[in-house]
Amino acid sequence: MSGLLDTYRGTVYPWHCDHMNHMNVMWYVGKFDEATWNLMSHLGMNAAFLRKHHRGMAAVDQRISYQRELHAGDTVAVRTGVISVGERKLIFFHEMRNADSDEISAVTLLTGVHLDTQTRKSCALPEDTLAKARELVVDHKLPWPV
Repeated sequence: MSGLLDTYRGTVYPWHCDHMNHMNVMWYVGKFDEATWNLMSHLGMNAAFLRKHHRGMAAVDQRISYQRELHAGDTVAVRTGVISVGERKLIFFHEMRNADSDEISAVTLLTGVHLDTQTRKSCALPEDTLAKARELVVDHKLPWPV
């Protein structure tokens, strides 16, 4: 789907598969996590920024809908969109697709809260991050009500 940011590309390796011969749920979560950090970097909150400013992001809610199995050798593409932008939080989703067939394999919806890592309390997102996140807001049909 156009309007979404490409945040991850990878491959399913045999060790990602469980005894039922498809990618295990822990690897879906891991690939979605990598996509999340690519999103954060795109928004200006890369690791160097977070360390320098004593900031972090915490996932406070995550939902996943598994729709089609992935197997060893499949290539994977994750695209990301933002649902809403708040002063201290972002609600966004990732859509994982089989890169060859373009079929959706899984969708996740996440709520992330911006943190001051010294006080361990939520804090306002940087203005430039808010502006970039607003550019990624899309109206997108998800498997759950938002």
